[in-house]
Amino acid sequence: MNNKPLFKTFLLTLTLLFGASVYAQQKLPDVMIKNLNEEDFNTSNITNDGPIVISFWATWCKPCLKELGTINDELEDWVEETGVRFVAVSIDDTRNTYRVEPFINGRAWEFEVLLDPNGELKRALNVGNIPHTFVLNSNREVVWQHAGYAPGDEVELLEVLKKVKEGIAP
Repeated sequence: MNNKPLFKTFLLTLTLLFGASVYAQQKLPDVMIKNLNEEDFNTSNITNDGPIVISFWATWCKPCLKELGTINDELEDWVEETGVRFVAVSIDDTRNTYRVEPFINGRAWEFEVLLDPNGELKRALNVGNIPHTFVLNSNREVVWQHAGYAPGDEVELLEVLKKVKEGIAP
């Protein structure tokens, strides 16, 4: 009896199942992090009827500060145009989390800021270098991501948000 067709079918099925599980991992994981009051915050509460942006940053990261400053200047218009919910997640460690709130207040940033001092969300999303920005659709699925920052990157981000709002994959 020849088992090659059966083996090939098994491998194809295994490959398809693995591919589906990798795709399923593209959803925002439910992880406990902290809010600015250092109270527990479950990322399952990051929801929106439109696009969601999650941007990882730290107080010591110069490109992060440039990116977030630029986004802050544009965010009111972006919210009006796309309905985006913007969440900046600080990866400053537990020794420095007390600095985050005065830091953002000093810059008059208007967006939501959460704390990931133990790096749990960072690890769950495989974030390496920061800044690292994710765009999610209303189903909390990661549809786009970008690491680093150069002036003008915010233009591409806005175009992605417009597509997500319209239900078009970027």
